[in-house]
Amino acid sequence: MDRFSECFEDLPDPRADNALHDLTELLFIALMATLCGATSCTDMALFARLKAYLWQDVLVLKHGLPSHDTFSRVFRMLDPKAFEAAFRRFMEAFAQGAQIARPQGVIALDGKALRRGYESGKSHMPPVMVTAWAAQTRMALANVLAPNNNEAAGALQLLELLQLKGCVVTADALHCHRGMAKQIVTQGGDYVLAVKENQPALLADAKAAIAAAARKGKKPVATADADHGRKERRSALVVPVKDMAEKHNFPALKAVARITSKRGKDKAVERYFLMSQNYSRTQVLRIVRTHWTIENGLHWPLDVILDEDLARNRKDNGPANLAVLRRLALNVARAHPDSTISLRLKLKRAGWNDAFFFELLGHMR
Repeated sequence: MDRFSECFEDLPDPRADNALHDLTELLFIALMATLCGATSCTDMALFARLKAYLWQDVLVLKHGLPSHDTFSRVFRMLDPKAFEAAFRRFMEAFAQGAQIARPQGVIALDGKALRRGYESGKSHMPPVMVTAWAAQTRMALANVLAPNNNEAAGALQLLELLQLKGCVVTADALHCHRGMAKQIVTQGGDYVLAVKENQPALLADAKAAIAAAARKGKKPVATADADHGRKERRSALVVPVKDMAEKHNFPALKAVARITSKRGKDKAVERYFLMSQNYSRTQVLRIVRTHWTIENGLHWPLDVILDEDLARNRKDNGPANLAVLRRLALNVARAHPDSTISLRLKLKRAGWNDAFFFELLGHMR
């Protein structure tokens, strides 16, 4: 609890001076409840009542247990940027205590809509959380609520929060633009960015470079797998480009790649990428494949385990702050060394077994 308090003690309390419950204690209970599968403020209040015996030697709770309205009010009023800053302080301390290495390798950027977190009358534009995902440690590094639902702008804000030296930033075609490339290389990182029809000139030149190399006899490297019962073959071709960076004013562009995927009897799909390094064909296959761990390692658990797509928090800052809390809980659960059980079962077990619950807490020291 002391380490937790140190990380969140600078978080401004937006409530009136006569607020009854300590902010840090509220956030601690909310995180513990989410670790045990709570998906709403009502769940948090119920968890606090049923597990009150756990707090006797940890929390003071001078004014008793908080209600669901208290939890809801706090998350609605908290500044999301300040809460995210506290999230990152906690992750730094948590990584140090759990002996988790500093992120290297692939950092995947992607946005995820909070499907039911929209304001009244705006169901067509739910808020979007942009997350930086460390593929090696399988943890969320930082999160930003996209300003005005502009995911590209949110990703640029997110990069400012990260240390990119020794990392390869990957992102889909939405983020393939000069500003993204410039910021990544300025901060010491490299990039592998998908390029599609939203950048027609870049895509045309990438295709032309690949086609010219193929005509000269350059061969791709291929891999095959049958994960989840689906046979898929992937091949990669990489070509260094000398003039595209200057021609298109695209910072540090050194090579382009084409990955061709064919699953079963489906038609082959070709994807093109811009790269700041002339990676080998095998490296490109690995990097691009690794990018998609953000889908099955983060987005899928958020929806299937913590019901993020069904979360009804809509008011003020509630959707963004609770989204950060869910990502923090998944980070803590994933750090537990028992790899024989799934994340879902870890959260279930934490709610049903106090000894295992305290094991999870032990990794927060």
